[in-house]
Amino acid sequence: MPTPVRRIAIIGGGPGGLYAAALLKRLDPGRDITVWERNAPDDTFGFGVVLSDETLGGIEHADPKVYAALCEDFVRWDDIDIVHRGLRHTSGGHGFAALGRRRLLAILHTRCRALGVDLRFGTEAPADLARTHDLVVAADGVNSTTRQRLGHVFRPHVTPHHCRYIWLAADFPFDAFRFEIAETEHGVMQLHGYPYAPDSSTVIIEMREEVWKAAGFDEVPAQESTENCAKIFAEALRGRPLRSNNSTWTTFRTVVNAHWSHGNTVLLGDAAHTAHFSIGSGTKLAVEDALALAACLEEQPSLEGALAAYEAERKPVVASTQRAARASLEWFENLGLYLDQPPRQFAFNLLTRSRRVTHDNLRLRDPRFTGAVEREFGCPPGTPPMFTPFRLRGLTLRNRVVVSPMDMYSATDGVPGDFHLVHLGARALGGAGLVMTEMVCVSPEGRITPGCTGLYSGRQAEAWKRITDFVHTRSPGTAIGLQLGHSGRKGSTKLMWEGIDDPLPEGNWPVVAPSPIPYKPFNQTPRELGRAQLTDIREQFTAAAWRAARAGFDLLELHCAHGYLLSGFLSPLTNRRTDAYGGSFAKRLRFPLEVFDAVREVWPQERPMTVRISATDWAEGGNTAEDAVEIARAFAAHGVDAIDVSTGQVVAEEHPEYGRSYQTPYADRIRHETGLPVIAVGAISSWDDVNSLILAGRTDLCALARPHLYDPHWTLHAAAEQGYDGPGVVWPDPYRAGSRRPQTGRTDAPKPRLTLGT
Repeated sequence: MPTPVRRIAIIGGGPGGLYAAALLKRLDPGRDITVWERNAPDDTFGFGVVLSDETLGGIEHADPKVYAALCEDFVRWDDIDIVHRGLRHTSGGHGFAALGRRRLLAILHTRCRALGVDLRFGTEAPADLARTHDLVVAADGVNSTTRQRLGHVFRPHVTPHHCRYIWLAADFPFDAFRFEIAETEHGVMQLHGYPYAPDSSTVIIEMREEVWKAAGFDEVPAQESTENCAKIFAEALRGRPLRSNNSTWTTFRTVVNAHWSHGNTVLLGDAAHTAHFSIGSGTKLAVEDALALAACLEEQPSLEGALAAYEAERKPVVASTQRAARASLEWFENLGLYLDQPPRQFAFNLLTRSRRVTHDNLRLRDPRFTGAVEREFGCPPGTPPMFTPFRLRGLTLRNRVVVSPMDMYSATDGVPGDFHLVHLGARALGGAGLVMTEMVCVSPEGRITPGCTGLYSGRQAEAWKRITDFVHTRSPGTAIGLQLGHSGRKGSTKLMWEGIDDPLPEGNWPVVAPSPIPYKPFNQTPRELGRAQLTDIREQFTAAAWRAARAGFDLLELHCAHGYLLSGFLSPLTNRRTDAYGGSFAKRLRFPLEVFDAVREVWPQERPMTVRISATDWAEGGNTAEDAVEIARAFAAHGVDAIDVSTGQVVAEEHPEYGRSYQTPYADRIRHETGLPVIAVGAISSWDDVNSLILAGRTDLCALARPHLYDPHWTLHAAAEQGYDGPGVVWPDPYRAGSRRPQTGRTDAPKPRLTLGT
């Protein structure tokens, strides 16, 4: 039974508010619905609106009349043009539809009036609507007064960003969605343009704040800067001028709200959330909000239940879109990093920047373009990027997949046993180019838990040699690497499944750290290391590295991440020393670099060494992405072969921003600012992601953890699913009968969210 809502007030006459009014009136013609809009009917500060096929499908099912009216005015096109350094690369098959924002509003005005919605323009919404109406829909935009007034309930978080942009228009239609890069004396500027009418295009000019100021755009009227932009992008504009609609330069702000409703008031569209214009999502999200809100009011028996269902349905979708939008936004903010990429790789990188468009998706849309990118990258015919080889010092990996280090907590007295043989052996048989051990500890006191492995005795070394021999004999061509570390203040804790980072109830050993700061209040307070103890620990690392070389490991990684001992020296949050090993950035680097040098000295010269770092502490006052670049440069100066880029786990009070491949931007930045090879890690879960990241040049290798727990033969299966059978991955002879992907049953597409008919 639908929610009994009779009187509805909608604040804001944008597309989201108007469409919500039309849908709610259609569902119940007896409702009294009023839209309050402070501006005039044809006031709008944008030009064109892009809608996806998915959004249009929802509109078609919910209101065929609106859909039909939109279709009469749509400009449609398939291509994206990327113009950089005089070269234009075109990718097709994308399927865009756009129309003028004023035309969209006019269509919705007509529909609302035909249904009997009361539209009140040029009128501020009264403050007491929640008292006089059953439901108040706040669709009053990014500067929502409703959200501000009830900020203590909605708890908004507004994040400003680093670029300035301005919405303009040109009086001719682009024949594609056009991205053009201009390298000016003041810095990099970019044009985003697309047609929205037979004779008009939206043009957005964007640049970093410092470039905007260097160009003098902060000191001249907007019209003068508009004229200057037309000159800068004269070729793209065919010598035509740009026009404004009271346009001003602004910075994009990402809006996130902890809650979307309070009592009978609910947020919709930009009032609830924003997503950067570079993925064309604002109107799309608002329209989809309206669809979901109308459906939930129809499905739920109470208003409270309907608003809770609306928020539960939309929040995950919006969060996913905002993650994609943020990735796109940051790509354009850091555009200067990619200017020297090969031309087609640059274009591919731009197209896949949000992670919504991927290698496989783009290959389906435009196989000729994607094939050209692959050839430029060096992929042999029929070879996905992930199965191209990669060389580190004297080691050539046959593919770009790494089994990420994963603590198994299954050793006895630091000795890896049958479990480790089967665990690591299975992943080696599974096709990855490089299989990494868990963090192997350099001393009994350097273990995280009693179940952690070590390399501080001959017995342990013999057990590790048994494993490396198996990998080299039974999976020839697969490399096995050792991650070497010391737990520091995070040691002497329970096995992960018994209570991660919780102290042992008995049998504790003393823990050490750069400074006497416990990881959590209930953890041990570590002893601050003195000079003599630092020397001892450095020698423990070198002794373990010497044993690792004799045990047959192909690569050694020094663990300087996740708050363990060496990471503890790097972070200002955990290193409060006042001697030569603490204080300044260079001093905090000193001990990790000393350990690296000592290990490199005993590690065979032809074998590579990598370092894992936490590229951000995710905490105020901690290391940042900028610091990570400098840390990587420091290790590069000492001869590191690659940086394995993780984040966080340094302090308990961190605030990570999780999401698909969420740590990759840090690897990307280090790679492009330092020129070092990098290993990306963190929520990379599909072979399509791996191909996309490799081909875009954001990383050199991809390390996957949980996917290899779910499927030890992940890489073999990735090859089978892509129809690849080449030297980049080799099926063990006993397994070759399983090298074809099994048949699966069909799956049906989901039904439309809301279907009302004509």
